[in-house]
Amino acid sequence: MSVETVTLGCRLNFAESETIAALATTPDDWIVVNSCAVTGEAVRQTRQAIRRAKRQRPDGRILVTGCAAELEPQRFAAMREVDRVVGNAAKINALAANDAMPPAPAGLLHQVKSFVAVQTGCDHRCTFCTIWQARGPSRSLPFEAIRDAVAREIDRGAREIVLTGVDITDYEGGLGLLCHQLLAAEPRLTRLRLSSLDSIEIDEPLFELIAGEPQLMPHFHLSLQAGDDMILKRMKRRHSRAEAVRTVERIKAARPDATIGADLIAGFPTETEDMALNSLKLLDDCDIVVAHVFPFSPRPNTPAARMPQLAAQVVKARAARLRAAAAERRSRWLDSLVGSVRSVLIEGPDKGHSDNLAPVLVAGAKRGEVAEVRLTGRDGDSLIGVKA
Repeated sequence: MSVETVTLGCRLNFAESETIAALATTPDDWIVVNSCAVTGEAVRQTRQAIRRAKRQRPDGRILVTGCAAELEPQRFAAMREVDRVVGNAAKINALAANDAMPPAPAGLLHQVKSFVAVQTGCDHRCTFCTIWQARGPSRSLPFEAIRDAVAREIDRGAREIVLTGVDITDYEGGLGLLCHQLLAAEPRLTRLRLSSLDSIEIDEPLFELIAGEPQLMPHFHLSLQAGDDMILKRMKRRHSRAEAVRTVERIKAARPDATIGADLIAGFPTETEDMALNSLKLLDDCDIVVAHVFPFSPRPNTPAARMPQLAAQVVKARAARLRAAAAERRSRWLDSLVGSVRSVLIEGPDKGHSDNLAPVLVAGAKRGEVAEVRLTGRDGDSLIGVKA
């Protein structure tokens, strides 16, 4: 038996793929394609991945799961390469001998960094998004299960834990309290990082950690999506532009060395040039150094798909402009770090990431090492450093 996974999309998908493979008891050879539906391009890439997997392993049976499979099961079942389609609710045990849910959250050990799922699903209804349909309502995993999963990942060699999910700031009882409890319960957890955050849901206990807990890594990726209030309303986001800026100002006041990442959508329906410029200016106003820019693509059965659409070339141009401006800001940020000393986790041969998520090349460093590194220069999108 062999189980190969091909994963698209979010870190939660990657963590779940690892768990599917770990729990598999099937005697057959399977290729699990864990799909993404966040954009039309993601669905297209899923179909490409299925065809490529079958060409590379013609004898392997293909199981398709994930959000695209949940939303369009018949479309994937009709593909001649596909043997089985499984929705998100049944994916974890899709190749296991029983239907019992695993006793712990999904975990993905990526070299020496591990992604641990703490939550799935979403209770919000952003007008551009189908993930709430694909994943269902927000559901939080119990603290004890998360604690045990973190301990197992550390036992496996993880030096940094990243908490992940669909909407982790909606964790029942509060994400800040969960982080406090994890850090108290697991003294070996010396590097804790958070995946994407909904800025309006950051709670007071989490702000306390940002201000005073060095084990919480100082990079915070925010789901901002736009920088114009009218577009935010039409997206049915729950924050205003001013609230997003104030959140970043509060993070920076609490932790001056904190860095900010953000998701941004370009070319949302009805977006005027002035509205697009407001999103462009948000890069500066929120000091964004890691921008994930998505050109808008209408998703089936969403309100945004029924709104007046922009021309494809306009969407593409606005996304390109956002990406270029974000790349320029990132370049200036990397240059500003030269001469400083940062804590770096070495994740592969001679390379890793600093606590504030800058990619760093360190000659002679060993995988799994956490070192204080003096940053001496830059090579493309990576900094060059020597152990201090």
